[in-house]
Amino acid sequence: MIFIIALMNGSENKELLQVILGRIRECGRISFAEFMELVLYHPLHGYYQSPREKIGAGGDYYTSPNVHPIFGHLIARQIHEMWRALGRPLLFVIAEMGAGKGLLCSDIVHYCRDHLPDFYEAITYILAEKSPAFRQEQQSLLREFLTDGKIIWLDPDRLLAGEKPFSGCFLSNELVDSFPVHLVQRQEGQLREIYVTHDGKTFLEISDSLSTPALEEYFASHGLPLREEQRAEVNLRALEWMERVSRTLQRGFVLTIDYGFMAAELYTPARRDGTLIGYFRHTTSSNPYQRIGYQDLTSHVNFSALIEKGEAVGLNKIGYTEQYKFLTALGLLQDLEELEKLSTSYSPAEFFRNKLAMRSFLIPEGMGSLFKVLGQSKGLGKLDLRGFQDPFLPPKD
Repeated sequence: MIFIIALMNGSENKELLQVILGRIRECGRISFAEFMELVLYHPLHGYYQSPREKIGAGGDYYTSPNVHPIFGHLIARQIHEMWRALGRPLLFVIAEMGAGKGLLCSDIVHYCRDHLPDFYEAITYILAEKSPAFRQEQQSLLREFLTDGKIIWLDPDRLLAGEKPFSGCFLSNELVDSFPVHLVQRQEGQLREIYVTHDGKTFLEISDSLSTPALEEYFASHGLPLREEQRAEVNLRALEWMERVSRTLQRGFVLTIDYGFMAAELYTPARRDGTLIGYFRHTTSSNPYQRIGYQDLTSHVNFSALIEKGEAVGLNKIGYTEQYKFLTALGLLQDLEELEKLSTSYSPAEFFRNKLAMRSFLIPEGMGSLFKVLGQSKGLGKLDLRGFQDPFLPPKD
């Protein structure tokens, strides 16, 4: 049994800390997945439940919808193509989990109302939200759409219960990276799990036998063998989520946008310490035991696992690409050209602010390549959606 001291420093949510310590006293130790679940999702004190600012300049991190509305506009074009692929049904549901402040939803429905009126008439937008703070922000931002019933709120567990399957698109942007993960490490040729305990002064990490055989099975099915002393995250929750999404979707599409890699790149020996990271006031930390309740925790997504699990539950891969290619295929460069043509309609400061924000999506080493887009379908034949075509190849005849 190996102990690794994990020092705490900085302020933390005292109530949440006591909840975690109480759980450790009760069990002796908890898996890192349980620790992360409590830190992020405790119903009273978890990071995502708190009213403190989390997203944007005054928060801990940015998301693509914070950068510019064009992100949501381009997503709307892709979902509109999905609607046409389904035969233009009179009811098309867009269900979004992990919507944060609701910016992506706002940009999508505004674009549809202003540019795709027939599609706008068909859509119902479901926001699956647990956080009271985020739900309040979403309702304030989207109040102009409430009177016509275009947007409704559901608890995520109720949505994913699969009791009322719908046709449409299941959308997420930076959701899967926030699921609690198990930590594992290969030691003396064996896969060991990292547990969390406390000695009265600080948190300690203990490596011991696996809490579930699913962790070993995960690497056999969705990963690569780890090297000696290599650590990695295992997102079992993502597999469960994929299965529940498939049960919820009667016919249509799943569009998943997040940062991550395919397994061969995610579990490379170069990532010896894994990808778990904390975000606080736009700075990163490798210490998950500090600023408890005030620091976001995330890990990179294993897209191989989402694709393989999806195939097993009836979700067929349409495409997988880098975000900058996806947005370019949907017309980002043409929108930049249009902005240039209309430059005199803006003040110089406003024009350059818009131009720089839109161009930031094209930077390969930034959001453009770190974020990936996965498209899957259910109940449909072979599809060739615009967003997954290579924008740098000549158009097909």
